[in-house]
Amino acid sequence: MNAPTIGTRDEWLEARAKLLDREKDLNRQRDELAQQRRQLPWVRIDKDYGFEGPDVERTLRDLFDGHTQLLVYHFMFAPNWDEGCPICSLWADGFNDTPVHLAHRDVSFVCVSRAPYSKLAAYKARMGWTFPWFSSASSDFNFDFGVSFTPNQREHGGDYNFARLDNPPEEAPGLSAFAMNDSGEVFHTYSTYSRGLDPINAAYQLLDLAPRGRDEDNLAWPMEWLRRHDAYEA
Repeated sequence: MNAPTIGTRDEWLEARAKLLDREKDLNRQRDELAQQRRQLPWVRIDKDYGFEGPDVERTLRDLFDGHTQLLVYHFMFAPNWDEGCPICSLWADGFNDTPVHLAHRDVSFVCVSRAPYSKLAAYKARMGWTFPWFSSASSDFNFDFGVSFTPNQREHGGDYNFARLDNPPEEAPGLSAFAMNDSGEVFHTYSTYSRGLDPINAAYQLLDLAPRGRDEDNLAWPMEWLRRHDAYEA
């Protein structure tokens, strides 16, 4: 962190007012982007996807849970992993209690991973989370929405975040949005990946307001500091 500028209260107020103008401009741009996002064409989902949950197998339509809008967080948890991704776990800590509020705006929110449901349920219990979490192990859902990669793709290249990667990872994070019309047809409306997920990371939004911000410049990689919330040293 660079040495801070020390000033008077009046100097701070003057600088803060100038920054406020930029913050308001950013908010206006964010509102415009949100409107453009809602104007993207919808793509009908004709493929059948199965999801394993705590009871019977669900379809994509079932995940709407009586609502007309659905948000799916693509949580990184491969079938051969014993734990969920620590980075996705940070995101989950922030949105865990949000689904109840979204439901009152006609939006269902779920997480989906490729690991078998038994692993998801065990990790969810360990973390103390309550959001709905389903396994897509029996379908191509993760592959079709660009967050899981076959061995061939990992060796020869695959698409992630709307760009070609020479050596994509086994799993990657993302969020996808879906809508259902009055006839029960399901449509894909939006997906975002990588830094596009920043707005739903509560911890980073708060760190950006702290004096030293994310303070990751001197780390080997930005999230080197991160641990699952039950794995930090006392």
